Amino acid sequence: MRKMEDPPVAIFLAIESSCDETAVAILRGEAGERTEVLASEVASQIEQHREHGGVVPELASRSHSLCLSGLVEEALESAEARIADIDVFGATMGPGLASSLLVGSTAAKAMSCVSGKPFVGVNHLEGHLLSPFMNRTEVPRHLGLVVSGGHTLLMKVDGAGNYVRMGTTRDDAAGEAFDKVGKMLGLPYPGGPEIEKMAKGGDPKAFAFPRSMMGGGELDFSFSGLKTAVLYTLQKNKNISIPDVAASFQVAVVEVLVEKTIRAAKAARVDLIGLSGGVSLNQAVRHAFIQRCDKEGIELAIAEAEVCTDNAAMIAFAGLLRFFAGKTDGLDGDINPNLTL
Repeated sequence: MRKMEDPPVAIFLAIESSCDETAVAILRGEAGERTEVLASEVASQIEQHREHGGVVPELASRSHSLCLSGLVEEALESAEARIADIDVFGATMGPGLASSLLVGSTAAKAMSCVSGKPFVGVNHLEGHLLSPFMNRTEVPRHLGLVVSGGHTLLMKVDGAGNYVRMGTTRDDAAGEAFDKVGKMLGLPYPGGPEIEKMAKGGDPKAFAFPRSMMGGGELDFSFSGLKTAVLYTLQKNKNISIPDVAASFQVAVVEVLVEKTIRAAKAARVDLIGLSGGVSLNQAVRHAFIQRCDKEGIELAIAEAEVCTDNAAMIAFAGLLRFFAGKTDGLDGDINPNLTL
C-alpha cells in the first residue's frame, strides 16, 4: 500500500476522439518527476474521409465506435498492463465534433465507473498547449502557440492550468486555410502536407499574398483574406504555377505566425516559446521559428512529431497534471464541442 507521504504516482489511460483520429494512450507519471508514455495507439481515418474532401461527422463517429474497443486492448497489451492497473481514466471533452466526442468520453466514463477509479475530462486545446513539455510534470512559464486544423491560439502559460489568452483566430485557423487552399489547387485531402510538398519546388516571392492584421500590435489571426486572395489569383491566371502559388501562400502564413508569436512573447515578457499542433509539423514553420527565436535570444520548445497531430498521449499528460493538482470530474459532466481555453 502506498504511504500518504510518498509522492503520488499514477497510471493514466486517456481516449482522444474529438475529430477523425481514434486514439488511446497510457501514461505513467510521478508528481515532480518525469512522465513516461507506456502506450500510444492511433487509428487514422484520413483514407475514409479523403474521397469526401474533408471530415464527415457521421462517418467519423461510426469509425470511432468500431475501432475503440480494439484500440484500448492494443494499448493495454503494449503497456503490459491490465484495466485493474489503471489509476485514472480520462477523455477529451471538447472542443470537437459532438458525435465523436461522445464516443470517447462515454467509453472512458464507463471504464471509470466499472473500475471505481477517478475520471478526468480534458480540454483538447490544453493537450496541444502542454505537449512540448510532456517529459516532465512541471510546466515552465512560457508563451504557447497552438496551430492546427481548427485552432490558431496564443496563450501565456504561467504553469499547468494557469493560462491567459493573448491571441486567437478571427475566422479560418491556419490549418483550415492550408486545407482549403489545397482543395483550390486540386491537391488531395488533407491539403496541408500536400502544399508543403508542392511548395518545395516553387518560388515564395512569385505572388505577394496579404499578411492580414499585422499592424498596431494586433495578436489575433485572420487567414480568410489570404485564402480569398489565392482564389482570385487562380481565377485570373489559368496557366499558373501551382508550386509558386503553394510556396507564396505558405510563406505568407509562416511570416504571420512567427511575427505574432514573437510579438506576444515580448508582450508577455517570457523567454520561452512552446510550439504545438498539426501545422507545427510543417518544416517551413519549424525552420522559421528556429531561426527567429535564435535571432531574438528566445528558447524554443517544439512538440515531438508524434504528439503534434491528434493523439491521446497529450490528453493523458494534461489529464495527469490535473489529477496531480487534485482535480477530477464527475461522470455526469457533458461534452462541450465549443470548449475554449
